[in-house]
Amino acid sequence: MSTARLEEVRRAFVAELEQAGTSADGVEKVRVKFAGQRSGKLKELAEALRALPNDQKRDYGRALNELKQEIESRLAEAKQAAVTEIRVKDPGTANAKGHAPTVAVGRPVDVTLPGLPVARGAEHPVHIVRRRIEEIFLRMGYDVEAGPEVEDDWHNFEALNIPPDHPARDDQDTFYLADGHLLRTHTSPVQARVMESRQPPIRIVVPGRVFRRDSDLRHSPMFHQIEGLLVDEGITFGHLKATLEAFLHELFSDRVAVRLRPGYFPFTEPSAEVDISCIFCAQKGCGVCSGSGWIEILGSGMVDPRVFEAVGIDAGRYTGFAFGLGLDRVAMLVYGIPDLRQLFAGDQRLTRQFA
Repeated sequence: MSTARLEEVRRAFVAELEQAGTSADGVEKVRVKFAGQRSGKLKELAEALRALPNDQKRDYGRALNELKQEIESRLAEAKQAAVTEIRVKDPGTANAKGHAPTVAVGRPVDVTLPGLPVARGAEHPVHIVRRRIEEIFLRMGYDVEAGPEVEDDWHNFEALNIPPDHPARDDQDTFYLADGHLLRTHTSPVQARVMESRQPPIRIVVPGRVFRRDSDLRHSPMFHQIEGLLVDEGITFGHLKATLEAFLHELFSDRVAVRLRPGYFPFTEPSAEVDISCIFCAQKGCGVCSGSGWIEILGSGMVDPRVFEAVGIDAGRYTGFAFGLGLDRVAMLVYGIPDLRQLFAGDQRLTRQFA
């Protein structure tokens, strides 16, 4: 096979492409015949290259590449011409329904037909839960506060009475940045910032994203928390218990039982873990509550006096309580979502249920 065969194919291609004109179907047939990957002429010519003597391969290969580039270039131009051509049917007349003449791009389009439906979005279940909790505490007289997600060691740890040797400071749990800052591991730094900037009385809830090195069915490297803080004169553990009971009954149901168990947190003393009766089995025992009839829902306690001292509040005059819970966990409980990772997958089949 010689370069004469290449010229023969080139002339045939040019002739058939001109004959196809601006017909999209005609251009596609020419493309398949000459540039198709399975049986196109270019594939046939490329296979013939292997059978040529070595002294002919160089000239033949160069000519074949030039032909391939020409065919691909002309096909691209022909496709563009077919797509951008505008055809007007029956100019100056109306169609059978009394509308203006149909103008089509590429192929005729009836503009009187209904448009394609646009998919509607929906609120994310975590956002629904967050807004619901905020509304509950706004009615109680709390303010909603926010703070930076990139924190310094002082506000994230030191001011909250978390010592340097605490496991939470380990780089296996915390995302540290090159400049010594870190991604906040909880929303409590906002509490420290607020107490630094104002004097009691303070009533705030702090929702937001937090970050930890953890990932499984019930944990995510990024998740959502909401914390509450109340500081004033004469605040007792009884105020904390009454506030949490009112909040949890409003969030879930008056029929939900609430219990407090002794716990430990560096920034509160005394501290309490808070459970609610299982909303799925009514304390009969199921897989969600591991047969115990109770579900751990949040942590809480009285603000440690050392935290007050760190932020410049008189611990002899003021007392307060703090609590925090995971918004993602609450969303899983409220809506029966079994896997935490489903909340971050971006699957509209989940969010569409809340439209």
